[in-house]
Amino acid sequence: MIEGINDDFLLPLDARLNDLARDLYQSIRDLPIISPHGHTDAKWFAENDAFKDATSLLLTPDHYLLRMLHSSGERLETFGVGVAEDDATFDPLHAWRVFAGKFYLFRGTPSGLWLRRVLQTVFGIEGPLSADSADAIYDQIGAALQEPEFRPRALFERFNVEFLATTESATDDLKWHRKLKNDTWAGRVATTYRPDNVTDPESSSFADELKAFAEITGKDTMSWRGYLDAHRVRRQEFKQLGATATDHGHPTAQTLDMSDKEKEALFQRIVAGNSTPEYAEQFRAQMLTEMARMSIDDGLVMQLHPGSCRNHASGVFSRYGPDVGADIPMRTDYVTALRPLLNKFGCNPALSFIVFTLDESTYSRELAPLAGFYPAMKLGPAWWFHDSPSGMMRFRQQTTETAGFYNTVGFNDDTRAFMSIPVRHDVARRIDCAYLANLISDQRLALDDAFEVARDLAYRLPKAAYRIGPAGQQ
Repeated sequence: MIEGINDDFLLPLDARLNDLARDLYQSIRDLPIISPHGHTDAKWFAENDAFKDATSLLLTPDHYLLRMLHSSGERLETFGVGVAEDDATFDPLHAWRVFAGKFYLFRGTPSGLWLRRVLQTVFGIEGPLSADSADAIYDQIGAALQEPEFRPRALFERFNVEFLATTESATDDLKWHRKLKNDTWAGRVATTYRPDNVTDPESSSFADELKAFAEITGKDTMSWRGYLDAHRVRRQEFKQLGATATDHGHPTAQTLDMSDKEKEALFQRIVAGNSTPEYAEQFRAQMLTEMARMSIDDGLVMQLHPGSCRNHASGVFSRYGPDVGADIPMRTDYVTALRPLLNKFGCNPALSFIVFTLDESTYSRELAPLAGFYPAMKLGPAWWFHDSPSGMMRFRQQTTETAGFYNTVGFNDDTRAFMSIPVRHDVARRIDCAYLANLISDQRLALDDAFEVARDLAYRLPKAAYRIGPAGQQ
């Protein structure tokens, strides 16, 4: 998949294990990329304009990079955060120079790994990024981005991406996906339904979003039935534009199964502006159960990404907004929290429910046993802070004995950093092959089975879990 990387990159050092892992990896390295969950911008592929420069492409949108730079005392404005696009005082080359001068901060981190490999494999830059090399690398990237082969669609094809999902809110107009649908380009870029903006009463914009939700769906979103109907309308619109999944980013994994009378009363309290943190949590919990019910009806795969304390730094949030690196993982309960939803729908084969975690202590204690029993539930891969070589290995080590491989969904990159997608998938494939080599060596897995598992993890499982059919079919 990725040229220019040593064959032994992330593979075991032991000679016999290395041979096994390398053979496994060679059998899957060139498989197409299935990227069923991520946050790239559909506009890139719809308009296919050239990317602007190294800073706007690789630095400003990447909260992994921003959070580490902020930890060193740098102001986020230096890197274009909170700066208007037409602000002539912002100097992207200066931002890149500051970043390059502090690239040593990323030694040993996955962020450093991703960027080094992107520079090497996408742009052909072999030397290190530093204050001394900053200008030359910035200019080399800038020159490359003007070439046709570095346009978004050309890179999509060069990266061998078969399917890529973006994520849009319940009130997004989806104009870029509509444009893509009417385009003759063969690349498959689908949307994903993310309704958090109309399911979280604690959001400061919740009331305004409910009004926008009513306008875009033509439903009465101030009534419980109308509000649910609005979700159904939007889900169908997303499906028509290629969506195979929904996504839910909640503070906790709490679910509820309330009576109709209780749901109606809670909703009326929420829309009347009489919510409290307790009522908001109840509403989010009940909406997860409602979303599961709708997934059974319309076939959209349901994803749950809980356990992040969003915008931990209130001052940073008020000044810059979300997604600048100030989110922090939290301890998360799954056994009791998911029980209402799983008791109701967990044995229904029509539901595909993929659960992620930022709390690694739950892998073997809670998540793997749950996925190892309930037919509807699958484990999402190592996510966010744990999307790293070591995190991927810990995930396999702590979940496989209880959940197996086939109650997981392969790998998804969950990234805004389009250039890093092939690198991330390559790392995941290498780590999985290293893990499988150990199982073969211990005689816990037959060689032929390992080759099949490697292919399944890289390609078949994500397609099956996210119900990605042939082009034109979902």
